[in-house]
Amino acid sequence: MNQDNVVLLTSSLGCLIDISAIIMTTTSLFFTSLISIVADLSTHMSAEQRYQRLLQHLCQNFPCDASALLKFENHCLIPLAVNGLSEDTLGRRFMVNEHPRLALILASEQAIRFAADSDLPDPYDGLIDSDNDQLLVHDCMGVTLLIDGAPWGVLTLDALMPGTFDNIDPIRLNTFISLTAATVKAAELIISLEQKVRYVTQTLFKENTDNDMIGDSECMRKLRNEISIVAPSELAVLILGETGVGKELVARRIHLESNRADQVIVYVNCAALPENIAESELFGHTKGAFSGAVSERAGKFELANGGTLFLDEIGELPLSIQAKLLRTLQNGEIQRVGSDKSIKVNVRIIAATNRNLQQEVADGLFRPDLYHRLAVYPMHVPTLRERGKDVLLLAGAFLEKNQQRLGIKKLRLDQEAKNALLNYPWPGNIRELEHLLSRAALKSAAQENRQAPFITISMAYLDIVPKPLEQLNYPHTKIATISAITPTLSVDFKNSVDDFQRQLIEQHLTEQHGNMAATARILGLDRGNFHRLLKRLAIKVDP
Repeated sequence: MNQDNVVLLTSSLGCLIDISAIIMTTTSLFFTSLISIVADLSTHMSAEQRYQRLLQHLCQNFPCDASALLKFENHCLIPLAVNGLSEDTLGRRFMVNEHPRLALILASEQAIRFAADSDLPDPYDGLIDSDNDQLLVHDCMGVTLLIDGAPWGVLTLDALMPGTFDNIDPIRLNTFISLTAATVKAAELIISLEQKVRYVTQTLFKENTDNDMIGDSECMRKLRNEISIVAPSELAVLILGETGVGKELVARRIHLESNRADQVIVYVNCAALPENIAESELFGHTKGAFSGAVSERAGKFELANGGTLFLDEIGELPLSIQAKLLRTLQNGEIQRVGSDKSIKVNVRIIAATNRNLQQEVADGLFRPDLYHRLAVYPMHVPTLRERGKDVLLLAGAFLEKNQQRLGIKKLRLDQEAKNALLNYPWPGNIRELEHLLSRAALKSAAQENRQAPFITISMAYLDIVPKPLEQLNYPHTKIATISAITPTLSVDFKNSVDDFQRQLIEQHLTEQHGNMAATARILGLDRGNFHRLLKRLAIKVDP
């Protein structure tokens, strides 16, 4: 070929590629894939679809059993698309300092291949999508994707057979890597221009790597879209949903996508505020305003000035405090307890409740004017039972968290356990799933070899019995439990009464999934007395 016809291209790795060599070595399938990838760059589709199609082309043209595209954010590699790996992989977060292979790939500007006998653990061991849960990766390679000269993430290829990648053509590989980088850059640009997704850039990810909204179900996509619509506005938002669905997480996401993202978000649990100090907690107090006020103190509104105030369990707020809150929302001013001076505050309000506030208004338990002030933009958070296969993605995230906590190389679920999670109605929602998997991880770690490449969680470690939701109203359990806690004659009267109260409270707390306000209401106790009773009986409630 005439040298004048040779064109040199620079790949994302800085490699020089001879276009004439590509043409001579490219098969029909590879050439078709290149055309399809380039065509996708000008086609409207979601980033997830774009990345998934890219990996499909990769697996068609290179001999690999699995591949993954991961984005680097805050010391963590986050899977955005996988091929040949189990579904829960997308819910995992790979901390770079805990995965030496990924750390080496990310630190290099060239593709890295690991020897079949490498003693470095593979992050995907036990995650290959197969009925055989004993499969280990034996051939692994990966490359850092550079966008505008900076590492954006990594592309990994894995195979079960040693030597699978011996004959990979480096020219074809570099060509595909270049197109992968171009695809990623196009997707990132589209996301930025459309402002549909704002990636978390604060240290929140480092402190709470499980604090992102995991899930790809239709209802979660709808929820994310609603967040993207309302977040940039200054409207008050009322988040509705059952206990344990993640209402606080939604509130944080709204804040992080708002124009106040660089300001503070202050959290208030209204259910935990005794009526006698609720006003002081919200609005602050002066020195000597009441017994125990030994110094001046700012309230939550002042602390949140310029940012966001999240009022969780707003339905539990006493009527007397509701009136004062309404005045603040109307005029943007507060008065500290013991002071007649008004203080201007600029706060965005996000409230949340698991109660039917419209019914509470009808029953005279919640002020209608305050309700309308809070519910400018009501938003429903779906239950876990509405989210289908999201339960597996969440399970992957919780397993990753537990394997770090317990010092285990890899935790995975067998197929029977996955099916059980998918079929269980989850009355306690995400919180129940997290606690269930934490217990299962602890049990499996105690019984299995912690040094094994991975530990499989089977049904034996999951303390759930799948039942239709209508069977979870506990009618028989209540009768059995009440009869079981009848005090015996061998115990003195005071201890019998304490035991009865303790067990009755614990029973109702279990039925209300730890909701103290709901439990107090059922028992006919005001919140102050209920909290004092919990303390006296040494009853601890998980937050």
